[in-house]
Amino acid sequence: QVQLVQSGGGLVQAGGSLRLSCVASGLTFSRYFMDWFRQAPGKERDLVAASGYGSERVPDSVKGRFTISRDNAKNTVYLQMNSLKPEDTAVYYCAARPAGLAEARYWGQGTQVTVSS
Repeated sequence: QVQLVQSGGGLVQAGGSLRLSCVASGLTFSRYFMDWFRQAPGKERDLVAASGYGSERVPDSVKGRFTISRDNAKNTVYLQMNSLKPEDTAVYYCAARPAGLAEARYWGQGTQVTVSS
């Protein structure tokens, strides 16, 4: 049984930092791309970071502020978020995506990030 268990998140003031963690079990972690998404109320779920096979990428909307990293020995992916803005407020999800597929197969439970102004 595959599980992605998230931790971190919470309430932070604008300009602050948070780190999210996502521990995977039940899969061969190194063979999966690990992504972070977020979904704000009334909006679509957006990709904010992706990592796999030695490659990391983040969209322009968070570039320079968000960093994704992973520790394959610990089956863990991290999302470091710096210089947070109120518009970063959302529920954040980690997801595991098999190589060669465009969509995630497994999802974490989600964690709330709230940035106050």
